Amino acid sequence: DFDYLIKFLCIGNSGVGKTSFLNHYTNGTFDTRFYSTVGIDFAVKKLAYKIHGQNRRLCLQIWDTAGQERFRSLTTAYYRESMGFIVMFDLTNEQSFLDIRYWLEQLKLYAYCDNPDVILCGNKSDLPLERVVSEEDADVTAARYGLSYFETSAATGSNVSASVEMLLDLVIKKMESTSEQALLDRRSSRKRILSKT
Repeated sequence: DFDYLIKFLCIGNSGVGKTSFLNHYTNGTFDTRFYSTVGIDFAVKKLAYKIHGQNRRLCLQIWDTAGQERFRSLTTAYYRESMGFIVMFDLTNEQSFLDIRYWLEQLKLYAYCDNPDVILCGNKSDLPLERVVSEEDADVTAARYGLSYFETSAATGSNVSASVEMLLDLVIKKMESTSEQALLDRRSSRKRILSKT
């Protein structure tokens, strides 16, 4: 049982480690074998979180999209249902880094709002000898798009929880400010009605 259902979508090229990242976050496991996601999959984690000063139970669903071209039209429908987005690239694969722009364009086209909450994750930080994307280049790209950036490792768990928690904080703050604004609007509307009578 839960008070809020929060949905995140993890996007990025095939092979960047989205599935491994989600598995590590939700159940602390890592499988060295590569399985390509077919279509879409999701993982669930239940959390306690303070919202409006009260402890609430959250059900966090993180949707894992297939990065291959042939599944992209299938996965765009899930953009509209997501409240937060993890754009992921592989620190050992330059093309996945260059394709960040493509994934952010997809967000602009299909996300539920014009300014969704997004974080950028450079995965496979546990492979320093294979690294081809520098931290400086990743930081510059994140700053250009106004994103928080994390270097993560699904293998070791480094920054996996921290990155998801940062995105959750952003989404919850937006939820709180939206509900507070709705409350202010209702009060203002009532005052206008009362002042007319």
